[in-house]
This record gives sequence, C-alpha cells and structure tokens, in this order.
Amino acid sequence: MTAVLDAAPGTGAVVARGRRARARRRRAVLLVLVLAVVVVAVVALCVGERTYAPTQVLRVLLGEQVPGASFNVGVLRAPRVLTGVLVGLAFGMGGVVFQTMLRNPLASPDIIGVSAGSSAAAVVAITMFGLSGAALSLVAVVAGLGVAGAIYALSWRSGVQGARLVLIGIAVGAMLDSVIGYAMTRAGIYDANEALRWLTGSLNSAFWLGVGPLAAALALLLPALLLLARRLPALQLGDDAAAGLGVSPDRSRLALLLVAVAAIAVATAATGPIAFVAFLSGPIAHRLLRGTGTLLVPAALVGALLVLTADLVGQHLLVHRFPVGVVTGVLGAPYLLWLLARTNRSGGSL
Repeated sequence: MTAVLDAAPGTGAVVARGRRARARRRRAVLLVLVLAVVVVAVVALCVGERTYAPTQVLRVLLGEQVPGASFNVGVLRAPRVLTGVLVGLAFGMGGVVFQTMLRNPLASPDIIGVSAGSSAAAVVAITMFGLSGAALSLVAVVAGLGVAGAIYALSWRSGVQGARLVLIGIAVGAMLDSVIGYAMTRAGIYDANEALRWLTGSLNSAFWLGVGPLAAALALLLPALLLLARRLPALQLGDDAAAGLGVSPDRSRLALLLVAVAAIAVATAATGPIAFVAFLSGPIAHRLLRGTGTLLVPAALVGALLVLTADLVGQHLLVHRFPVGVVTGVLGAPYLLWLLARTNRSGGSL
C-alpha cells in the first residue's frame, strides 16, 4: 500500500508532463498552420501575370496607390485570396463536425450530397429560371439546408447512425447529379458557362462585392459552431452516455447539423462546391495533432491552406489554368479510394 501511495505522485507528474507536451504540440501545429496560410496568401497576392514584391503588396493593403499593383492586387487578387481563406475555414470546420459527430470519416458534406444539393439548385435556377447574384446564392443556401434536412429525416430510425446517413446521402447525391445533368442538357451556351462554377468550384468570380456578405455570415456561423462543438466529446461516447452527462443527443446533433450545413452552404454559394476540402481537412488535422484536443480550429486552418494552395497550383504551376475544385478533386480522390480499400481489408463498415 505504501509503495502504491509513493508511486502516485510520480504517476501524476508523468500525466502532467504528457498534457503539457500535448498542449505544446497543439500550439506549435496551430502556429505552423497559421504561418503557412499567411505565407501562401502572400505568395498568391504577389504572383500572377505580373509579379510584385511583398513590400508593394503591403503598401497596397495599407491603402497606398501603387501603379499597376493597386488594381491587380487590391481589386483582383485580394478578394480572391480572402474568399479562399473564408470558404476554406468553413469547409474545413463544417466537414470535421460531420465526421466527428457521426463518427464516420466518409460523413463529409461533399460526399453525402449536401454540397450537391446547393449545386443542383443553383444549376436549375440558372438554366431554367435565369437567376443570378444574391437570389442565386440564397437559393443555393436554402437548398443545401433542405437537402441536409431530407437526408437527416430519411436516416432517422430511433436515432441517426453514421453509416446509414452516409449511404442515404450518397444515394441522394447521385439523384441530384442526375438533376444537374438534365438541367445542363437544356442550358444555353452562356448559362452553361455560368453553371460550370457550380459543378467544379472556382474562385474566378471572387470580388469585393461578395466578400462582405460571406464574411458577415461566417462571422456568425463559425463561432456558433465552435460553441456547439463543446457537445461533440459527449456525443462521441454514445447516446446513453451523452444523456447521462446532460447532453441531449438528438437536439445537439440537429443544432450542429443545421449550423454546419449553413456554413457549408454559404461557402458553396460563394465559390461552388470545392471538392474534398471538407473531406480531407479533418483527417489531415488529426494526423498533425495525433489526437490532441478538438480538431475544429486546426481543420479550419487546413481547409484554408488547401484552398489557397490548390488555387495557386491551378492558376500558376500547371500548363493550363484549372479551377481550384479540379485540383482539390485530384488530391482527394486517391485518399477516398485508399480509405475505402482500407475499410474493405479490415472488414469494417462505412
């Protein structure tokens, strides 16, 4: 008994050191991610058909008039970069909330049909009703929420299980892809060109006019998501354990789902569905942190970094220019195949 008591302080010290080490790793990872986002953003502001020095870019951002740079950087590149950061934060945070809440790596909005709902509604609105601007964005947001609600309702059977929701979401997404295909066959050449943004995801239409509403919406949704995400650890323990801890599983899932879908839908309305960013951000953040703490903020930063890097690659490092969604699709598809193959080999379920 004495030996056990003597060992207890040592054990406590080991646990405390472990916690401090995990906290230091988390701070280091967050700092590196923030610096990486800043560096890639600065590079994106500097390079293009004409390259500017970082000092010139800084002068433009501070409000000075620099011949040539004031237009290229201040009017064209800055809103593109800021939009990329904002939608990356939304996709990353929304995706990891889905994956954590449903305890399934495939439970990502772009896999289970939520993003497809916004895209299908936007394509139909463009090709059949001639909508554009704010009305089109509103339709996309409402459709994303509606499709998410439908998937949630169809998945309900004395609660919602991640595997069932994923399968139903994939089926709904396939149906919506058919709607998109039909609408595109009826579209004129100009409408089809506008609708393409809602199929691939692009920052080409990012201007200051749209940055304000996007930033205002996410300034409300992302902090709300962070507050609601405090319930995620309890939900991961199972419904009975969560209820025992004073957390209502159904209400908590519904609130998290609504806010996460709203953030994803707002981001999709700004750029179209940028493939696999929501899907990849959580797993990458998990690998970087090795399971230390909540993944929401790291996944959001990873999402912003993915969008900015993919757009930089698609615009300047390839023979031809490609929308950001094409580049992220090339990155995400192999990971999806690997995940499915690994699940099949281990005999697990989705």
